[in-house]
Amino acid sequence: MPVSEPLPHLVADLLGYLHETHPTLAALDGVHAHDDLLEDMSRHAVEQETRALAGYLRRLEEIRRDSVTEIEALEQKVLAAHVRGRMFDIEHGRMWERSPLPYAETLITGIATQAFMPYAPAAERARRMLSKLRQTPRLVQAARDNVKEPPGIFVKAAIDSLRGAVSFITHQLPRALASVDDLHLLGDLADAQTEASDAIGAYIQYLDADVAPRARASFRLGRDRFEEQLRLADGITLPADRLILLVERELAATQEAFRVAAGKVGKGDALEVWAGVKAQHPAAGTLVAAVRQQLDALQTFVERQHLVTVADVPAVMVAPALEFDRGVPMRLWASGPFESKPSRALCVVTDVDPSWPDARQQEHLRDCTVPVLSAMTSAATWPGRHLLTHQLRGVSSLARKSLLFAPPSYVEGWAHYCAQMVVDEGFGQGDGTVRLGQLADRLVHLVRCLVGIRLHTEDLSVEQGVRLFREEAYLEEASARREAERGTFDLGASVSSLGAIMLQKLRQDVKAQQGKSFALHTFHDALLAQGAAPVWFHRRLLLGPDAGDVLE
Repeated sequence: MPVSEPLPHLVADLLGYLHETHPTLAALDGVHAHDDLLEDMSRHAVEQETRALAGYLRRLEEIRRDSVTEIEALEQKVLAAHVRGRMFDIEHGRMWERSPLPYAETLITGIATQAFMPYAPAAERARRMLSKLRQTPRLVQAARDNVKEPPGIFVKAAIDSLRGAVSFITHQLPRALASVDDLHLLGDLADAQTEASDAIGAYIQYLDADVAPRARASFRLGRDRFEEQLRLADGITLPADRLILLVERELAATQEAFRVAAGKVGKGDALEVWAGVKAQHPAAGTLVAAVRQQLDALQTFVERQHLVTVADVPAVMVAPALEFDRGVPMRLWASGPFESKPSRALCVVTDVDPSWPDARQQEHLRDCTVPVLSAMTSAATWPGRHLLTHQLRGVSSLARKSLLFAPPSYVEGWAHYCAQMVVDEGFGQGDGTVRLGQLADRLVHLVRCLVGIRLHTEDLSVEQGVRLFREEAYLEEASARREAERGTFDLGASVSSLGAIMLQKLRQDVKAQQGKSFALHTFHDALLAQGAAPVWFHRRLLLGPDAGDVLE
C-alpha cells in the first residue's frame, strides 16, 4: 500500500501555490515574496489554475483516513470544499468572464496594500509598486479580452472602482511615497503612473462608451449555483427558501427589539425616535474623529471586561477613506497572520465628499450616527476583524491560519457577532442610543443577507432591494441603493448575519453543555485559538462529533 502524503505537507504546497498565483491576496495574508507581481488574469492563466486546483483536489482525496488525526480529517474536509469552491467559482460563477470588477479590485488592492501597510521601508515598497504599475496594462488587457457581455450593474461598479484607482495612482500614491528620495526611482514611478493611468482611463472609456450601452446580461447566479457556492465556501447546507425564512424570523425579532429600545430612548413611534437620533449625527469632516473616540472606548472596554485574552495587538490608525474605498462606510487594512513584524492597522472611514450634492451629504451623515459608527467600529476593530486577524498569528495549522482559506461567514460573522456582544456585555450602558445603533446596524446586515439571497435565487430586482433596505433597515436612499447594488456582486457581505447567528447558537450550546463553568472569555479564547474555519468545524471541536447543524 502506497504511503499517504502528510496533510500538512500538502497544505503548505497548496498555500504556496495560491500565494504565488494570487500575490494580492498573499500580501493581505502577510506574505510578501510576490509583492512585485500583479495577478495574471488571462484566460490561459485561469484555465491553468483550474487544472492545478484539480490536481490538489486529487491529492487531498488520496490521503488515507487512517493516516491523519481526527482534527486533520476535519481539515481535509474543509480544504477539499475550499478547493472545489475555487474551481466552482472559476467554472460556474465565472466572475472573471462576467464582470470587470474583479480586475479593478485586484489592481487597486494590489497597489494600495503596498502604500498603506508599512511592512517594509518606503523605497522598497515603491519599487514593488513600480513593478505593479508596469504590469497594469497587461491586467487591463486581460479584462478587455475576457469580459464581453457583463451585466450593466457590474459595469457601473467597475467604472466607479477604476475611477477611484486612477485618482489613487495620480494623487494619493505620490503622497504615500513622500519620504522616498531616490530621484531615479521617482522618475520611473512617474512614467509608470502615467502609463497605468492611461491604460485604465482608456478602459473606462471603452466600458462607458462601448460595453455599458449593450450590457444586458443578468447578474443572478441562480438558485443552484448560489446554494452550491454557499455550501462550498461556508459549509451552509440549508436551501435558499429555508435561509430566507430564518433571516425573516431574525429580522422580525430584531425589529421588535429595535422598537423596545426606541421606547427607552424617547416617546412616540420608533422611527420618529430613530429619526431624532439620526438628526444628531456628527458634522461633515468629523467622522474620523468620532470613530477614533469610539475605538479608544471599545479597546478599553474589551480589556477591562476581559471579554477575550489579548496581548501585543497592533494599534489601529483611523483615517478618511480615499475615493476607491468609498463604496463601504468603513474598511480595515491590517497586517496578515503571516506578517513577521505586524505593523499598525488602518481603519478608513467614508466621510462626505464635498462634491456630493447637499442632499446626499446629509443622507450619508444621517446613516453615520455615533451609535451606528460604534457598531461598525467594534465589528472592524475591537474586538472584531482586527482582533481575529491578530489571534490567527498564534495558530499553528496552516489550514486554519491563512485568510485565503477563511470562510466569509466566520470572519464577517465574528465581526458582526462582536458588534452585538459588546453591547450585551454593557458597552454604552446608560446610553440607550448605543443599543439602538447596534440594532440598526444588525437590521442592515439582516436585510443585506435577505436581499442577497433573493437577488440571486428569486426575481427580486435591485429597485425592490433598495425599498427593502429603506423600509426594513431604515436606511437613507443613497445608502440603500449602495447596499442593494452591492448584493449583486458581493456574496461575502451577504453572509455576515448568518455567521453571527451561527456563532451565537454555538455560544448558547457551549454554555448549555458547560453549565455553571461557562465563562465568556474562555469561550472566545477557545474559538479564536482554533483559527479561521467554517462554524461547523468549530462546533465539532468545542461540542464534540455530535454537535448538530450550524443552522436550524
